[in-house]
Amino acid sequence: MSDSGPESPTPEPVADLLSATAETAYFWGRVVGDGELTRDCVTVRTEDETSADALAAIAGADRTDHEHRVAARESAHDASVVRFEDEYELQVFGAPAERAGAALGLPIDGQPGGYRFDAFSEHHAQLVRGLLEACGTVCFRESSGSVGVSFVHDDEALLRTVRSLLDAAEPRVPTDDLSETSSGGHWFGLADDADAAAFAEWAYAGSDETGLYSAERRQKLRRSVERATGSEVGALSR
Repeated sequence: MSDSGPESPTPEPVADLLSATAETAYFWGRVVGDGELTRDCVTVRTEDETSADALAAIAGADRTDHEHRVAARESAHDASVVRFEDEYELQVFGAPAERAGAALGLPIDGQPGGYRFDAFSEHHAQLVRGLLEACGTVCFRESSGSVGVSFVHDDEALLRTVRSLLDAAEPRVPTDDLSETSSGGHWFGLADDADAAAFAEWAYAGSDETGLYSAERRQKLRRSVERATGSEVGALSR
């Protein structure tokens, strides 16, 4: 999972954002994890220029079409902790928003979502990768020398869906039960007996060749796994 070397490839635009491809699975994972839909607009946010360029390319937008700013964000688990980070925002106007709401069960205008991702059954890794980068956290636990991976979101129904995706992964990824955060949202983490290295391999397989990833988030997961295992895992993405 090397983050050095040749520049990441840029994905090709897709003819239909509702088609079932690796690119659209990653795109909608990012939208669901950190974005929203209205009747005529899809909004998606990312903190990393690599993924911002990839999302813009998939949607057929120019790489300069996404807005860049520095945003303040509360910690997922402790609302008293605020960090400042880059944020890129891309908006796609037109039919894709309402069509995605109908086809994928995504929430529109704040209404509850049903989250039907069966169309991406061949692309679960890319879907989970988008979700992990959009609403996941990764850390190295000094006390236990292990990797902590969790998913955090306001929508409990979404997190239940993510747990189902991980349960169906190969190899299966065991998870803990859902809990509430201090800010009123919900979260769950990978179970203590989950193989974080195997999860990283599965989630980022082929990402070097496709460009469907956040360089910062992928590097953080790679370094955490390396610290926990005591060995280099520079080829995890291949």
